Amino acid sequence: MTKIDIGIIGLSVMGRSLALNMADHGFKVGGYNRSAAVTKQVVQEHPHENLVPFYDLEALISSLTPPRRVMLMIQAGKPVDAVIGQLAPLLEQGDIIMDGGNSFYGDTVRRARELEEKGIHYLGVGISGGEEGARFGPSIMPGGNGEAYESVRPILEAIAARAMGEPCCAYIGPDGAGHYVKMVHNGIEYADMQLIAESYLLLKYVGGFTNEELADTFHSWDQGELHSYLIGITADIFREQDDLGQGRLIDSILDSAKQKGTGRWASIEALKQGVDISMITSACAARIMSNHLESREKAARLIPSPDLRIAQDKKAFAHMVRAALYTGKIIAYAQGFALMQDASSQYGWNLDLGRIAAIFRAGCIIQAAFLNDITHAFEAEDKPENLIFDTFFLSRVNEHQDSLRTAVSTGVLNGLPVPALCNAVSYLDAFRAKAAGANLIQAQRDCFGAHTYERTDRQGTFHHQWRKTDEN
Repeated sequence: MTKIDIGIIGLSVMGRSLALNMADHGFKVGGYNRSAAVTKQVVQEHPHENLVPFYDLEALISSLTPPRRVMLMIQAGKPVDAVIGQLAPLLEQGDIIMDGGNSFYGDTVRRARELEEKGIHYLGVGISGGEEGARFGPSIMPGGNGEAYESVRPILEAIAARAMGEPCCAYIGPDGAGHYVKMVHNGIEYADMQLIAESYLLLKYVGGFTNEELADTFHSWDQGELHSYLIGITADIFREQDDLGQGRLIDSILDSAKQKGTGRWASIEALKQGVDISMITSACAARIMSNHLESREKAARLIPSPDLRIAQDKKAFAHMVRAALYTGKIIAYAQGFALMQDASSQYGWNLDLGRIAAIFRAGCIIQAAFLNDITHAFEAEDKPENLIFDTFFLSRVNEHQDSLRTAVSTGVLNGLPVPALCNAVSYLDAFRAKAAGANLIQAQRDCFGAHTYERTDRQGTFHHQWRKTDEN
């Protein structure tokens, strides 16, 4: 019987693509799907000498070389627990289960501990890059037992994207660290996409840009400091013809966007940890609002919109929006990395932020030119407390913050929703604030609830007997 190097359970888009990627790199891959029809379809449409179909889970496990390595590419949540329940009795001490889906990191921590009692290693492996990335080279974020990772490292590094000659794959840290970093990656992705969407609104409705002009503008931006995967595909999107109707496809797409939950998880964890990632949260909220189409239509009829103030100089306007977008991106990435930095401290993960930035440089959705600068910032001997404090990024923020403020005010005055840009400005101002109004909040809390307050001129906590206006 042919011995199999790794088994892939789940042969939908991502699982199929990863299996073929591994097969291309010379690994014998056993493919299994709950639906036998899916397995048959994959091997018929993608015949490969290194991809071996299995229609029985026990047969797949029996074929694996020890230590057995199994990767789950299935829907997060209860399905993962169900498959683990089927797998565990078939595995032996030292065998490895990898979860390559978008599982919540807390579930990964729980599963790792439960399987550890059985002597089975469990790795939470964040994978980014979509179908194309999975097929030809994704960014990979494995977390869990370090020794177990060494057993799968040759496979994961071989199939990963490469940047500067290095694989975009690195051991992140113990238990749920890999899935946590993937969660934050996706949160940054939400903010990045929202910033681009807001820039589109400004250019289209205030700048009066046509789809062709939008395509040209984003293409030119992709040649400079904004070079990134998302900017590149955005330029292409505006040129795409509608295959089911007339004109450009973008104009026929419903103005409503869904989400799978990773950005929301990041926002919830940030609130628990006490870290401000308001841009990511605003991007999640923007998608929620976009889904209320009927309410939006009703509000549009009842609440008048300001008259549009059309920009007179398109070139200057585009330059301003570009600078605002770039500054917003810096702040979004700063928020995401601040969240990872705090988690590293709270959970004892010892995350290498420079290495994490490095594996984001290719293969993943948020890959961008300035990730080289983020990598350098966190690899420096004097690492910044916050990415904004890095000399390079600080100079860019100071150079472009006026453009960011102009973009926000332009959007607000024209009645365009720009929540991510607004939160970028708010974060920046809160970050540098000499006065935040928190002294008044302390006074209010002590006044209505005797929660005490702190003083500027002496140590300790105090309570004041406040005089309250008699309302009777």
